[in-house]
Amino acid sequence: MTSFRSRLLFGLVTLIVTVLICLGILLGQLFKDFYVETMNIRMEKEAKAIAILLKNESLDRIRQDLQEMSEALSSRITILDNHEKTLFDTGHVAHISDEDHEQIIRNILRRNQLNQFSVIEKTDDVYYYIVPFTKNGKNTGYVILSSPTNSLKKVTQQIWGVLISSLGTALIVIILLGLKIADQYMKPIEAATKVAFELAKGNYKARVPHVKNNETGMLVHSINRLARNLQEISKAREMETDRLHTLIENVGIGLILIDSRGYINLINRAFKESFHIHPVDYLYQPYTEAFAHKEIVQLVNEIFMKETKIRKQLLLTIGIDRKHFEVYGAPIIGTNDEWKGIVLVFHDITELKKLEQMRKDFVANVSHELKTPITSIKGFAETLLDGAMKDEQTLEYFLSIIWKESERLQTLVQDLLDLSKIEQQGFRLHLETVDLADLLREIAVMFQQKAEEKGIDFYLHAPKSVYMEGDANRIKQIFINLITNALTYTPKGGKVELMIEEKEKEILVHVKDTGIGIDEQEIPRIFERFYRVDKARGRNSGGTGLGLAIVKHLVEAHHGHITVKSTVGKGTTFTVHFPKQMQFD
Repeated sequence: MTSFRSRLLFGLVTLIVTVLICLGILLGQLFKDFYVETMNIRMEKEAKAIAILLKNESLDRIRQDLQEMSEALSSRITILDNHEKTLFDTGHVAHISDEDHEQIIRNILRRNQLNQFSVIEKTDDVYYYIVPFTKNGKNTGYVILSSPTNSLKKVTQQIWGVLISSLGTALIVIILLGLKIADQYMKPIEAATKVAFELAKGNYKARVPHVKNNETGMLVHSINRLARNLQEISKAREMETDRLHTLIENVGIGLILIDSRGYINLINRAFKESFHIHPVDYLYQPYTEAFAHKEIVQLVNEIFMKETKIRKQLLLTIGIDRKHFEVYGAPIIGTNDEWKGIVLVFHDITELKKLEQMRKDFVANVSHELKTPITSIKGFAETLLDGAMKDEQTLEYFLSIIWKESERLQTLVQDLLDLSKIEQQGFRLHLETVDLADLLREIAVMFQQKAEEKGIDFYLHAPKSVYMEGDANRIKQIFINLITNALTYTPKGGKVELMIEEKEKEILVHVKDTGIGIDEQEIPRIFERFYRVDKARGRNSGGTGLGLAIVKHLVEAHHGHITVKSTVGKGTTFTVHFPKQMQFD
């Protein structure tokens, strides 16, 4: 941006230059017109003087005089009779030949029938002055005075030279005076303007250099005092803002501020971490578009309508997790009952709800899971004691059932022990460099025969080697559980695929089947303990309902996560995301 002084000087110089140019053009034209008029009058008088001389003297007597006059006047003298015949000619002038000279004169005479008035014309940079002369009262002929315009051009150049030099000198003097005035009065104003711009940008440390105690000095002093006051206010405000920002960001509860128009103005770190969101998707967006959960939108609508405080407990699905929140919403009313907006506070009580529910469900679930095998063992044992053991075939059949039920009971107890061990704070992985592709090939060999027995096509798509850091046994446990589920819930003629996909920052392992699928509403709950999608079929398959819970905890122990995509009747895909580079504790 150009400075005010530069703009002022530019405008002033432009005005002065324009005035001087116009003045120079006007004066130059006036001088030129004056000289041309003077020259025309002089040449006309000279031509008439020659005509008077011819009137009183014969041509033969004054030939020598005419020749001398031509040289003195720097003009060509030509005399014609009435029939346009050349009687006398002093010779060449300028660049025009004799033939062209005579032709030009004849053309002028044909256009102008001269009696007593002279004719002045300019042709080919030559002025022609034609005057008729008489003898004894009769027109005898014509006197033609031809003068080139070279002298006029020289005079014009001299006029313009004088004008340009004088006006240029005047321009330089004016510019120097303008610069001096600008330096004296405009520099402090420019400095004050720059400081004012810096203050507007928030740079309250800017100051204007001190000047003399005049009008500009008073302006400088006022701006510097304003800058000091703003700097002090800014420091106090920054301290308060930092304290408030630190408090909002580090408080352990989610916080959202919605303005009076319904736009979200503030979200804190706890809310972003709880809902796994990016601030761009929420900030300065209408709450009706930003919130993905209808329960929250309804709560905000209720606060807007009733203008009262509301406290509710909400169960929300976030990704594959279900979280419980105690939400407190209140309207923000400013001075003079001015409506400012709404504040929402989200207390994550998921863990409390889980603990509460676990206390209620654990005994019920374990009792329910133990009831079936214990009942079977007890029933068949009683039948044997009642005499069925004497029949060897019945005895063998009942004992095999008792053995299967006891094995199922053992599996349930072992899964509970494994899950309990994984959830303990002291649980650690035995880290090593694992070739994930080789490990999955080993697992595929284990399940190949089982897949063939069920009539299921089982495929492994893996590169030659993919390395990661992890616990080989626990990784095996993850995929054994996932593949077992895939084979269990895929009917005969179906297909199960195990695929490795290597990306820039993570390794993805997909376990895809064409089984019964999972309803979208049930996907968030499949990682809960003892939860079964198809409860009757799941229990008959021998599962404990703890496999996916163990899988989820083991994947998270490797600093990864698991995602699920499923369509009922078409199949399910479990994707395990392992980080390529992760610092383990």
